[in-house]
Amino acid sequence: MPATSTANEPAAKATPASTRLRVNPIACSGHGVCAELLPELISLDEWGYPVIADAPVPVSLLKQARRTVTDCPALALTLARRCLPSQAAADR
Repeated sequence: MPATSTANEPAAKATPASTRLRVNPIACSGHGVCAELLPELISLDEWGYPVIADAPVPVSLLKQARRTVTDCPALALTLARRCLPSQAAADR
């Protein structure tokens, strides 16, 4: 029987490739849409610019994070995948 996710799994479980949300501070114009769409990972500073959580995007929020990236009016957000050290060694 295939494994299924349950409500009892920790919400902070990261994707295998450690996907992280990044903001380009030069491109960002401080609309604040990102913080409205993904408040679990993005807060706004006193000037309205995003402050991104320094943690991998949890699997449970990955779809929402992708939508936030595409809905950014300034296109200042990206999702960056990075292989975990144990995976990089296994891929060699």
